[in-house]
Amino acid sequence: MAHGIALSDCIAAFVRSPLARFGALAPWEITGQSQQLVRQLLATIEAAQFVVNDEIAVHRSAEVEPGAVLKGPLIVGPQCFVASGAYLRGGNWLAERCIIGPGAELKSSFVFGGSKLAHFNFVGDSILGSDVNLEAGSIICNYRNERADKQIRVRIGTVLHATGCDKFGAVVGDHCRIGANAVIAPGALLAAATVVQRGALHDQEPGAESAPQGAHP
Repeated sequence: MAHGIALSDCIAAFVRSPLARFGALAPWEITGQSQQLVRQLLATIEAAQFVVNDEIAVHRSAEVEPGAVLKGPLIVGPQCFVASGAYLRGGNWLAERCIIGPGAELKSSFVFGGSKLAHFNFVGDSILGSDVNLEAGSIICNYRNERADKQIRVRIGTVLHATGCDKFGAVVGDHCRIGANAVIAPGALLAAATVVQRGALHDQEPGAESAPQGAHP
């Protein structure tokens, strides 16, 4: 695996999920192609189990409150809850029992079962494992606004690897807890059960040795 990242190492359900077919792709390739990949997944759903309209598929057991904004391509899985004021755009996939709370924005992301964006969150271009909880106001950034070189780099061990893209948020492993008003900087890879404290900045770039694009451990 050229990119050196196995999503199944931090997201146990990955190998049993519809996303397993994309396992050869790097995480930033999955999110970067989110619209195309969600369209592929739309072609595989059990149509009788979903209400489908304009590339938006909502499972019949899910609840979407009035005032939520849904933009396709989008799949909202069984027993999910999307609150009024939530904004889903750019190609998203939600597994079962996910919660997207009021004022939360989800963009170009894949969210596994039981994970929650409590309220007033932003998650962009990311893959969230099962039972991940983002407390109020915490965000996962997807863009290096602070520098001229916008390319996202991910840290594997002590080495930074160039992704070749300028939009990528994070891979967040199963059971992670992101505290209120915490900020996850672009390119983060969070192992399962990682806890980010309230109000913290979690940035994995500083202190890592740079590696050329295409290099891997």
